[in-house]
Amino acid sequence: MTEVRTERIGSTLLITIDRPQARNAVNAAVAAQLAAALDELESDPTLRAGVLTGAENTFSAGMDLKAALKGESPDIPGRGFGGLTEAELAKPLIAAVEGFAMGGGFELALGCDLIVAAEDATFGLPEVKRGLIAAGGGVIRLPQRIPHHLAMEFLLTGEPVTGRRAGELGLVNRVTPAGDAAAVAVGLAEKLAENAPLALAAVKKIVRAADPKAAQREEIKKLMQSKDVREGMTAFAERRAPKWTGE
Repeated sequence: MTEVRTERIGSTLLITIDRPQARNAVNAAVAAQLAAALDELESDPTLRAGVLTGAENTFSAGMDLKAALKGESPDIPGRGFGGLTEAELAKPLIAAVEGFAMGGGFELALGCDLIVAAEDATFGLPEVKRGLIAAGGGVIRLPQRIPHHLAMEFLLTGEPVTGRRAGELGLVNRVTPAGDAAAVAVGLAEKLAENAPLALAAVKKIVRAADPKAAQREEIKKLMQSKDVREGMTAFAERRAPKWTGE
């Protein structure tokens, strides 16, 4: 059964979690298929960025508790919850959030590089209400994204906020009218795709590195030897759009 759908839009891969009957909750099948979709994004040189969303106006309700009670794991070894939260992707990934992004669903969004959210979307980490913690990256990532005390309110109360409030907190990049998140996210992905793919990958690698300065030195050394950096400089001098090859 197809639980995760993919669609190519220009140079963007739109990835949709398609379990609306379960509010797009993540079970073992979703995790495996989402990991496969991300592999498709990474391996295809014609794809420059991805957008992750959910079917029927719901991003994801998080871990499928019924499946978990049956012994199913929503984690992929080495890649984390949903095959995403610990994955080291070279290409940009944007979350397009409509409806609920709760628990693990919120953590999937936090695992993306950018977030676009409908104003009436709902973000929350309610794990403490169930005797758990947001262990799919929420406890670690959220305090890195917003001020400490606001992150602690999320994590300690388990109470949700709207997409509009998430925008006010600086948690999301764009706030859209209901129903427009995916379209805006795809437009943003296509904007990113105008830039050099090796440079985008280098930015991501440096940002997540344990020693950013050392990673930056290594990445700029590689970039200066690339065909794309010469193309970028030549295109600027010739006043034309660059033609990136990823080499």
